[in-house]
Amino acid sequence: MAHVGAVAAVGTVAQPASLECASTFTPFASSLWGSGRSLRYSVNGSCLDLGHEFQDRTSRRSGPVLVLAKKRSGFAELFLNKRLSEQGKQVDESGSRRPPLKRGKVSPRLEVPKHIPRPPYVGSRNPPPFLDEFQIQDAEGIERMRASGQLAARVLEYAGTLVKPGVTTDEIDKAVHQMTIDAGAYPSPLGYGSFPKSVCTSVNECICHGIPDSRPLEDGDIINIDVTVWLNGYHGDTSKTFYCGNVSDEAKKLVEVTKESLDKAISICGPGVEFKKIGRTIK
Repeated sequence: MAHVGAVAAVGTVAQPASLECASTFTPFASSLWGSGRSLRYSVNGSCLDLGHEFQDRTSRRSGPVLVLAKKRSGFAELFLNKRLSEQGKQVDESGSRRPPLKRGKVSPRLEVPKHIPRPPYVGSRNPPPFLDEFQIQDAEGIERMRASGQLAARVLEYAGTLVKPGVTTDEIDKAVHQMTIDAGAYPSPLGYGSFPKSVCTSVNECICHGIPDSRPLEDGDIINIDVTVWLNGYHGDTSKTFYCGNVSDEAKKLVEVTKESLDKAISICGPGVEFKKIGRTIK
């Protein structure tokens, strides 16, 4: 039962902004904070929870808030425990405040044809356990990884063409879902834990793994589209951040600096390089 999914190819998307993920070993970084730690993120009730099942845990809260369990120092102290109502205010070119991101309506999950193989976690409300050992792929495995990565890149490229004011992230989800199953692959986010959609769409101050909904994109938004496909036993995972219409210089700088950090981190990857060096390069 394979859990590894590394991207061998990342597509070029005809949009000016990009944030691409070169590789992944478990979808959605289920152990980002290590054993017993989790990151939760809510925007008016839409919740991200890395390492635990996805569900609305914060619907009773008044306003968006970030909660980091069992770790409140360093990065958490500086950023993660600040209320998004304070942290997430955006200023457009005219100097006026952009309102905080609001939750839209989440439509029912889409069906996947029965003949398409499912990842082993589908059907369980809990993500698969984190595998701490290294996995060395043979030639066949590498080719399968490459195929899943190339498919993910093509799906992402298509999804990026849909980004424009008035389009909902739910519409993007449906397009990604259809293209993925048409290729005989399974959209990896669907059913990971209890994640209800086939792609992750993170708009503006949403950190990552946003749930597609009925909110229309607006001029000036930035949106990260995170595509993961399961093909022949391997996950291909890639994401990119797109500009929606005319965005502020501040938003452009955020995306450009992030892309520069990514490129520098990729450039030092190679046999024998410690993972922590990648993190230091990004920092």
